Amino acid sequence: MREFYFSSEIDIGSSGVENFSLDDLCRLLDFSLDELRPLILQDSMSFGGTGLREALAEWFLAGDVARTLATHGSTEANFLLSHALLSPGDEIVASEPIYPQLAAVPQSIGCRLRSWPLRFDRGYRPDLDELRSLLSARTRMVVVNFPHNPTGAALTLEEETALIEAVSEVGAYLIWDCAFSELTYETPPVSQLRLLEYERSVTMGTLSKAYGLPGLRVGWCLADPVILERMIQVRDYVTLHLSPLVEWIAERVIRSADLLVHRRLAQARHNLSVVSAWVEAQGGAVSWVPPQGGVTAFPRLPFADTEPFCRRLAEEQKVLLVPGKSFGHPEHVRLGFGGATHHLSEGLRRLSLYLEKPVVGSVFAYGGL
Repeated sequence: MREFYFSSEIDIGSSGVENFSLDDLCRLLDFSLDELRPLILQDSMSFGGTGLREALAEWFLAGDVARTLATHGSTEANFLLSHALLSPGDEIVASEPIYPQLAAVPQSIGCRLRSWPLRFDRGYRPDLDELRSLLSARTRMVVVNFPHNPTGAALTLEEETALIEAVSEVGAYLIWDCAFSELTYETPPVSQLRLLEYERSVTMGTLSKAYGLPGLRVGWCLADPVILERMIQVRDYVTLHLSPLVEWIAERVIRSADLLVHRRLAQARHNLSVVSAWVEAQGGAVSWVPPQGGVTAFPRLPFADTEPFCRRLAEEQKVLLVPGKSFGHPEHVRLGFGGATHHLSEGLRRLSLYLEKPVVGSVFAYGGL
């Protein structure tokens, strides 16, 4: 991503929706940049500015401000949580595959990782009996991200309940990355208020994915105030607080969240049909599980390792597609369909041409390994 994200012409690998511009926000949310002129660029509060926290509380928690913390994206939330709640040698259970940082930060502390696999041959449906077999009195934390990045799996209400009950029985923390909580196709959106009924549940969110505003670098963590206070003790030694400038914009975004998210959800539904038709047209060369949430799919290509293929696709066709090796599944790719429809269609067209193109003497060729 670092090498090709900015040099590619077409991005069909990223996990967010089409980005909004500042002009889009002014028009859609009906504010003027002139309103920013009186803003004093001073320090903000450790837990986040009052206006932003109130907006988050109203949107997610029926007004309970005490359980809100504004962060530098969900990336900071995960970092603070790991360092506040975990110690070397602690055992964590994480869904697999998973957005790499969610498991990597605990591992960097010295935690022992046990993987709860979501399997392609099961349609990425979670096996809750297998999860229970992984949990014990040694389990300190369980980390999940549903709707799931990269597979697009989403849980039913019954599965959510069963997952929470399983974790609560061993008294572990349940860390739930809710980056795509509003983007579901068959199941209702994930209720973070409901998830937090278990006192050791923690949810994370971000403006980077479903809201199309990764450049703001604003996220949040929702949890019991005791947990948030422990996170602040870590934050005092790293980022301190957010910028009041981005908090001002983020507050207005959250107060009009429905408007932005519904617009991008409608686009994602349409784009998903485009991807579905494309997979069908490949005649079996590409196999997949249609995603139930989020804006990523995790199809399997006819290569033992897709990384060289993705690299050549980026270098020669200027198309960004993320190799599955990043998630521990080298025969897969992460295909993002949240962007502009015409970009998605063009990216799939170029991808089709490359899938059809044999490369003599190369691992790219069908059966080339």
